[in-house]
Amino acid sequence: MSSSSSWNVQRLPGASEQVFLVTGGNAGIGYFTAEQLSATGATVVLGSRTPDKAEVAMASIRARVPGARVRAVRLDLADLPSLQATVEALGVERLDAVVHNAGVALDDPPRRETGRGHELMFGTNHLGHFALTHWLMPLLSAAPAARVVTVGSFAAKSERLDLDDLQSRKDYRAKRTYGRSKLAQMYFGVELDRRLRAAGSAVASVVVHPGGALDSLTPSRPPVHVRTTGARLSAAPAALLVQGKHAGAWPAVRAVLDPAVQGGQLWGPRVFGLRGEPRREAVWDHLADPAVAARLWHASCDLTGVDLSTVSG
Repeated sequence: MSSSSSWNVQRLPGASEQVFLVTGGNAGIGYFTAEQLSATGATVVLGSRTPDKAEVAMASIRARVPGARVRAVRLDLADLPSLQATVEALGVERLDAVVHNAGVALDDPPRRETGRGHELMFGTNHLGHFALTHWLMPLLSAAPAARVVTVGSFAAKSERLDLDDLQSRKDYRAKRTYGRSKLAQMYFGVELDRRLRAAGSAVASVVVHPGGALDSLTPSRPPVHVRTTGARLSAAPAALLVQGKHAGAWPAVRAVLDPAVQGGQLWGPRVFGLRGEPRREAVWDHLADPAVAARLWHASCDLTGVDLSTVSG
């Protein structure tokens, strides 16, 4: 599938009157999403757990985007009780888009938990964004046509949720648990749009994934990211299949800005879903299962203590 509209990742439309929040905007794909959105003239807020890292990221964006309107708010998705105060600290009357990008990825055991006893990756990547959306909904609903953009992962394509063990208590494998946490996010993004449409809301929910995005193929943004010559040369063969994190940001940026993008859609890189400019994909078969999405939704309401059982416009 592809969009009928023309799109140039190097020539983004202006968005000077809009306000965007990027969670995890201080590093990786989140940083490049924020940098690219800043070039449109929009006000971009970096949601970051570490204020010092946010300051470094903002300085880097301002150095590359003259006149960038970028600021930061402290955001810890693993700390559910803090999220309402984070949204209040935004200090805006409306929010035109949120990019749910922040995430935790653990490579090895042991299994770790948030302060509320949730498995750390599921609790941060999925439950944190689920609860954040609840608190953001009044600001999103105040915008003419706001978007919730959820950044999933290509790794989730081969995973399936265990609805009886969402917290990986019985069988914890770090990489699988990460993939499932991203799959849960993607289910949430699809189900959120279904519920927004049923409620007649003007808010749309779009799911994206970055394909294969490697640090070694990512241009330097010192001190946010520094790519050595050795890393660049050793990664050159991989560039035939995957890309850097600057390009991994493209689907999210398009989902925020392109009027042709619609709620409920899935966007990723053009070439085998791994690299290239963003295009619309068919929603993965397992991701389109409304029964799984509904069970996850209700479980997420119970686990977070927020009532997103209904959404309104």
